[in-house]
Amino acid sequence: METTNDKLPKLELEYPCSWKYKLIGHEKVAIEKAIKDVILEREHSVEHSKASKGGKYVSMNLDLLVQNEDERTFIYEALKAHNNIKMVL
Repeated sequence: METTNDKLPKLELEYPCSWKYKLIGHEKVAIEKAIKDVILEREHSVEHSKASKGGKYVSMNLDLLVQNEDERTFIYEALKAHNNIKMVL
């Protein structure tokens, strides 16, 4: 059985490259703490993206330089596993 994702081409990236993660959580401060916990003192930029209509969730964009696919995936998984982060895109 074929799924839709099987037809999508694999993303080809040249490393190192700048990568943006969209992080969703309940509070800006909690998201910023999660970022600090995961990437420590690495150079990065963070900017507020949106807040949900009811104000229950906020999203922020994290932009940083990743050296390779393993590092990009590791950061994604670590952010996703953090208690302060509800979703990583």
